[in-house]
Amino acid sequence: MTPLLDVQQVEVAFYTKDGVVRAVNGISYTLEKGDTLGIVGESGSGKSVSLLAMLGLIPTPPGKIMGGKILYEGKDLLQLKRDQWSGIRGKQIAMIFQDPMTSLNPVMTIGNQIDEATIVNLGLTSKQARQRTVEVLTQVGIPRAAERCNDFPHQFSGGMRQRVMIAMGISCNPQLLIADEPTTALDVTIQAQIIELVKRLQKQMGMTVIWVTHDLGVVARLTKKIIVMYGGSIMESGPIKPIYARPKHPYTIGLLASVPGATINRSDELHYIGGNPPDMIRLPAGCAFAPRCAYQTEQCLREKPGLIEVGKDHTAACWNLKTVEQNPVLAKSESRRAAGSQRG
Repeated sequence: MTPLLDVQQVEVAFYTKDGVVRAVNGISYTLEKGDTLGIVGESGSGKSVSLLAMLGLIPTPPGKIMGGKILYEGKDLLQLKRDQWSGIRGKQIAMIFQDPMTSLNPVMTIGNQIDEATIVNLGLTSKQARQRTVEVLTQVGIPRAAERCNDFPHQFSGGMRQRVMIAMGISCNPQLLIADEPTTALDVTIQAQIIELVKRLQKQMGMTVIWVTHDLGVVARLTKKIIVMYGGSIMESGPIKPIYARPKHPYTIGLLASVPGATINRSDELHYIGGNPPDMIRLPAGCAFAPRCAYQTEQCLREKPGLIEVGKDHTAACWNLKTVEQNPVLAKSESRRAAGSQRG
């Protein structure tokens, strides 16, 4: 059966005055209808860029898609012409952006902004569009939705603005919803509400969801499958339970060991990965994580590893998987005493 989404060896670069930024370097994955995929990694790992490529939103120049395919229901999105995007973007694939205050138009009412999406994508009349807007605002938990259609973004709290963004995303009944770190700027209580809202909407509407985040705790509550990215490449991917219980790649081990209460980190110390994120203009010839890795060898610096199957639907890109499994220490990690804060 053809998957809903089949990403094949996608590469994206940005040409700047300082050099070529290799933002995404040959990533591949598939996603079935109704599934939820989590994409995690620190800032600059290529998470968001790969998804902007999926929606034809890479600014050109300076950006350029260097190669690969993104097959949506068998159709390569990277081959679409500008006038063909109207049938895909918003209507079949929608995206919730990280910061609603910069994504929403500050001088348009909330109602007009959502109306516009349904008029353009679904061909609704103004009256039909407003009915749909009130419906989706109610669906995402905005009280007095009909009245609040006349309010501007600054009249909503941060959590309510994010609900408005979700309402806009689902207004055209997309098959695939991409959530790009939508809870980053919210406090934990509101964050939990947004997570539960997306889960409920996915179940009600039968949507497929890609959730992009650097927060491993959020992913654990939302998804069954996870992709761990670093330096524009996939370091590890697979079902979330085995990855959280027995991560194979040193980078994944380091990420999980920095999370209080994570399965891999049952000691009273918190850890962080030493060193700095890679310079995306001067990536090493081999593994992007090698300079920060305790298992680094000459081969790691010289030759980029491919993804190797390490379990059922579970892959990792590392030349030293056996060594890591025998001695899963933190990859050049640093630690600090946290016993007091955890016990208190």
